[in-house]
Amino acid sequence: MKRSASVAGQFYESSPERLCRQVSGFVDKDARKIKALGVVAPHAGLMYSGGVAGAVYSRIETPGTFIMLGPNHTGLGRPVSLMSEGVWEVPTGSLAIDERLAGKLKAHSPEIAGIVAEDSLAHQLEHSLEVQLPFILHFSPEVKILPIAMMSLPLETCRIVGEALADIAEDSPYPVTIVASSDMSHYESDARARKKDRRAIERILALDPEGLYRTVKEEGISMCGVVPATTMLFAAVKQGAGEASLVKYMTSGEVSGDYDYVVGYAGIIIS
Repeated sequence: MKRSASVAGQFYESSPERLCRQVSGFVDKDARKIKALGVVAPHAGLMYSGGVAGAVYSRIETPGTFIMLGPNHTGLGRPVSLMSEGVWEVPTGSLAIDERLAGKLKAHSPEIAGIVAEDSLAHQLEHSLEVQLPFILHFSPEVKILPIAMMSLPLETCRIVGEALADIAEDSPYPVTIVASSDMSHYESDARARKKDRRAIERILALDPEGLYRTVKEEGISMCGVVPATTMLFAAVKQGAGEASLVKYMTSGEVSGDYDYVVGYAGIIIS
């Protein structure tokens, strides 16, 4: 199955040439790269969040496969929707789904089989994973992806899925990095967004998935990808993660000039 680009011309440039230039303007070709177990990367329009996403992807070694966890903004499909075969396209190229890893996940356990559902509908119009692809393709057209869209889930479900992802990543013959796609606070003043986002970021940097989930819920932080980020953290912790670093944080106000009504973007690497 081919999944065509759905937000080209809206979230990023629609022509291959212009998209190449757009992405190149956000990456740091001289950045020192590290092996990452997981990352948090934003998914707004590239004009707003591309600087943060580019900083993240510039600083990690390209793995064999990116497991991509994104929030489901459309409400279509199942609560945890896996696309296990086919190709995803954007103007600058295409990336194949890692069918082997998808099969491993589906066969992991009866518990996972009851949570993770094969469902391409959730991915058709969802932008949170698509906007990662121009950056991934910039560094390698050969890497594979495993796309998973996630709705609001209980903390325990995040743990179950995260630990299953850790198992299949550790069993993989090639490196695997888990991308948690998330923007931070939405439509707050710049000062308020930074204050609230700092609380969530501190929990990620502490490698504390439970703390992140509870902080976001209890303090009303409108972090749309808290479920993907919590799940990624559970996976990273199980794999022995020892460090998390904030690569870059900014708000849309730094681009738009409107500091009364911003969205926050954080780029974080877990190693």
